[in-house]
Amino acid sequence: MPGCDWLSRGGGDLIGGEAAVATERAMGRPAKVLQLFKTLHRTRQQVFKNDVRALEAARIKINEEFKSNKSETSPRKIEELMKIGSDVELLLRTSVIQGIHTDHNTLKLVPRKDLLIENVPYCDVPTQKQ
Repeated sequence: MPGCDWLSRGGGDLIGGEAAVATERAMGRPAKVLQLFKTLHRTRQQVFKNDVRALEAARIKINEEFKSNKSETSPRKIEELMKIGSDVELLLRTSVIQGIHTDHNTLKLVPRKDLLIENVPYCDVPTQKQ
């Protein structure tokens, strides 16, 4: 097996096993980074749907952040950046609501259906506890 020469040397030793785990993690990391990149762009397209300026600004920002950290080699730093990216994706998906200017001082909010799932409907008449 390519990349698993520790197996032929008696892979039962602890050092060889740890090296294999580190190699496996390192090989999986680029795929995870690419998956996060694609997920952020999909979320951007859903959250800023029909808003050309916001779509373009978010696209540029995502691409800039990934490009600026492209040469990062520290596993800890990469994990930290991945956590930040995942947090940003979650924040965009769960907290951003589009607003459309209808009048000079009026905004029409356009929440996505997935945002309304956990919300409780507002009731003008309070119910009395019994």
